[in-house]
Amino acid sequence: MVSAMTSAAAPVLVLASGSPARLRLLRDAGFDPEVIVSGVAETNDDGLATADLAVALAERKAAAVAALRPDALVLGCDSMLDLDGDALGKPASPGDAIAVWKRLSGSEGTLYTGHCLIDSRTSQRATAAAATTIRFGSPTDAEIAAYVASGEPLSLAGAFSIDGRAAAFVDSVDGNPGNVIGLSVPVLRRLLAQVGVSITDLWRAPVS
Repeated sequence: MVSAMTSAAAPVLVLASGSPARLRLLRDAGFDPEVIVSGVAETNDDGLATADLAVALAERKAAAVAALRPDALVLGCDSMLDLDGDALGKPASPGDAIAVWKRLSGSEGTLYTGHCLIDSRTSQRATAAAATTIRFGSPTDAEIAAYVASGEPLSLAGAFSIDGRAAAFVDSVDGNPGNVIGLSVPVLRRLLAQVGVSITDLWRAPVS
């Protein structure tokens, strides 16, 4: 008898992102996804609100990769920090990162991650945005300069994360912490259910 986790009918999960943090989250949650970087531009040409922009970008990424993999489940994600109504993505330069952290210090923002799951076999599509409230501490100018000099914030939405050096500058989070790192596994479970796939079917087989 073949178990659900090793069913031959289980589709391949493809992550349409080059984010090491997202890949790590999925692996830690029991998945072994393939990775195909979408290469789409992360622009806001339509002036969308932060949550809508995160979902739109996730859809663009998933659709680009789904066109390459007609036999798979493709997951696209994009994260944006909303601070006083402004959508903050990855800083463009070290100077930009310092300016962002001057704004973050002592503030509260909302980290939105847009999720888009496309079942290329059926063309079914499910989307959702997850929100986590972030309360930032007040790092000194020297701490901000040292953090930016590390290079870490240049690849992160809002110039921070909670699983690296910036963890020392985040006082608290309200919501799913994985969402801040790059994706919400509970949201992924719900999106899978919407396209008729059980999350347990995609888990790697246990080591005997």
